[in-house]
Amino acid sequence: MASKTDYYEILGLSRSASVAEIKDAYRKLALKHHPDRNKSPEAEGKFKEISEAYAVLSDPNKRRQYDMLGQPGFGQRYSPEDIFRGVDFESILRNSGFDFEDFFSLIFGRRGFRRRIVKGRDMVHDLEISLEEAAEGIEKRIQVRRVEKCETCNGTGASPGTSPRSCPKCNGLGQIQDVTRNRFSMFIRVVPCPKCKGKREIVDSPCRKCRGIGLEERKRRITVKIPVGIDNGYQLRLKGQGENPPEEGIPGDLYVNIHVSPHKYFERVGDNLLYNLEIGFPQAALGTSITVPTLDGETEVKIHRGTRPGDVIKLKGKGMPRLRRHGQGDLMVRVNVSVPKKLTKKQKMLLEELAKEFKQEVDSGGRFKF
Repeated sequence: MASKTDYYEILGLSRSASVAEIKDAYRKLALKHHPDRNKSPEAEGKFKEISEAYAVLSDPNKRRQYDMLGQPGFGQRYSPEDIFRGVDFESILRNSGFDFEDFFSLIFGRRGFRRRIVKGRDMVHDLEISLEEAAEGIEKRIQVRRVEKCETCNGTGASPGTSPRSCPKCNGLGQIQDVTRNRFSMFIRVVPCPKCKGKREIVDSPCRKCRGIGLEERKRRITVKIPVGIDNGYQLRLKGQGENPPEEGIPGDLYVNIHVSPHKYFERVGDNLLYNLEIGFPQAALGTSITVPTLDGETEVKIHRGTRPGDVIKLKGKGMPRLRRHGQGDLMVRVNVSVPKKLTKKQKMLLEELAKEFKQEVDSGGRFKF
């Protein structure tokens, strides 16, 4: 309760002051002492005091009880939650720049409370791209079904030509103070208004298309920018491209899961690409030049004499572009030496001669012993 003994004195009024004079006096003092404008240490306490005085004197029943009982008797009968219940501060201080979602928390000593921002549902979409598309970076058009504002009523829920009205129970705040008091303490909760369900407004003539919900489901085509070098499993976030919330708030987000389809030639290992090259034994032994594919087209690879199975030839800068970094990975050409399963008589004879030349032996199964 207020520290001073008289509400009239707090507002600087006589006991015969009219309702208009009470409102005018409160507005002037509230603008002067609100902590958002007045940074003195006493401002918050003074603001609570004048708000309490206005809450009592602006209500005919409370004012009558106060005039009859005086400060001590009134304080015993009315609790703080009784005093502030149903008081319309917003209409008095409208256009003042104050945050009314923090108003009651200021009065009850809980500065910092903010109305919870309602966000629409997030959505997830799977998108498959090729390795070449991942390397180049492209724009893809996808189609989603999402909940948006009704086009007929523009999300108000009201029939065209009509408008919602401010909820009379919460005075358009969308929330009310739920106060529980026991012998030793008082509990204050901010809960959604039961009349408007937190929407702040009442719709008397609902829109026929959305049935007063203000939302409808529609198909939308959305452009997704695929960054250069993206890898399989990455998730792109498109802010605000999700669904609209069922009440005032902000849209959710759209998350696009990237799936890079397997490639005909290459296996991706980080920023590098791996290509398996099959050559014959004579090519590995004698050396040669072979054309291999890359993301930029074909290029020639030199096979050195004596190349062994599993040897890797690195083509620098022929791999994947690095995601959100400069440069590219490498193309790793892994050499596999193929061995024929069947030989002609001539091939067998020549290999046996070669084995003798290398002083090697052939076992009973026709296999070389190295």
